[in-house]
Amino acid sequence: MRRALSPVVAIARKDLRLLARNRGALFFAAGWPILMAIFFGLVFGGRGERGRIPVVAVDEDGTPESRSLVARLGTSTALELTGGSREEAEGLVRRGKKAAAVVVPAGYGAAAAGLFRGEARRIEILEDPSREPEAAMLAGIATGAAMEELATLFSDPARATEAVDRARADLAARPPSERRRLTERYLGELRTYLDDLRPLAGGTGGAAGGFHPVSVERRTLRVGRERPRSAFDFTFPQGILWGVIGSALGFALSLVTERTRGTLTRLEMSPLSRAHVLAGKALACAVTILAVEAGLLCVGALFFGVRPTSWALTLAAALSVAACFVGVMMLVAVLGRSEQSAGGLAWSIMMPLAMVGGAMVPLFAMPSWMQILGNLSPVKWGILALEGATWRGFSPSEMALPCAVLVAVGLAGFALGVGLFRDGARA
Repeated sequence: MRRALSPVVAIARKDLRLLARNRGALFFAAGWPILMAIFFGLVFGGRGERGRIPVVAVDEDGTPESRSLVARLGTSTALELTGGSREEAEGLVRRGKKAAAVVVPAGYGAAAAGLFRGEARRIEILEDPSREPEAAMLAGIATGAAMEELATLFSDPARATEAVDRARADLAARPPSERRRLTERYLGELRTYLDDLRPLAGGTGGAAGGFHPVSVERRTLRVGRERPRSAFDFTFPQGILWGVIGSALGFALSLVTERTRGTLTRLEMSPLSRAHVLAGKALACAVTILAVEAGLLCVGALFFGVRPTSWALTLAAALSVAACFVGVMMLVAVLGRSEQSAGGLAWSIMMPLAMVGGAMVPLFAMPSWMQILGNLSPVKWGILALEGATWRGFSPSEMALPCAVLVAVGLAGFALGVGLFRDGARA
């Protein structure tokens, strides 16, 4: 057994030594993926510090109701709120200094007091057209803050009664109509309801019978389950896959080079068989891929808080990714008859697979149709396996599918590549 393996190990050692002398290949196999992971980790939020939306708040009303709304917006952890005038806000948004501005126009407080008169409380959002998603999020937060103010109105029977009385007085000045009759009936019954609740204001049921427009139940999931601790948790698996792709294609092109320059023929004239050469190339590729994976995981763990939930499952994911891309390497090696054609074909295939597989944009940020298309990419399954073992907290049964897909792709690619390689040699 040892005699059979020694030629394979010798070929692998030869390829690893050649790789170590090629500083450019080493950089793109290990250094470049680390830079990519760090760069995109910083872009997407750094060490778990979720980006807060920079917003200007403009209070043109100056009433207790408008000040209360601005104060509620200021408590939102999603917003970085500063004050200013409308002119200042428009200038900051136009220059891209702020994502949007929320303006509480004059009349907000009066409309809040005239809730039962049918007056709408207006809130304006001044947005940068290039940051529409953030403006939409701000609109939702502002609406929620206004709804909270509505809840406080109903929790204070005195304020609610005052608002109802003002609405009834305004209604009495309007011309008679069926709509007026129905509204007067509604407001009268509501007034009676509030009068009956007033003695209970100090009770445990709440001032207004415990009225709450919205009830939100919060449930905490266990840490690590579909909740990345930082942006680096999903950028490091992306970086690992770029390193793996670079390593696999590098070995594939070296095999093409040896075939076109006659090195492979000279090796076959020695006591080494073609099987020894291909197995040695596969072993060297697997060792390099595992080294890249281990290196990036160590950098992530030591400096960027990337902590695998299970080291055993992380090892399984790393081995599965290595098996997959060794097969990809063997298949790529038979794509072209020259280094240039093989390299061009290889990257023209791998780049789209990397794009739909989540190596550029995180899987969860992709449209649903692209996530479905990504199932065809081994890159997607590699990233999913690494994420499952690091921050998604996959169980062994959940890890089985991505690992099985990776191993199956690797075996199929290796078998097809070896078969085509032999056929090409005979031709």
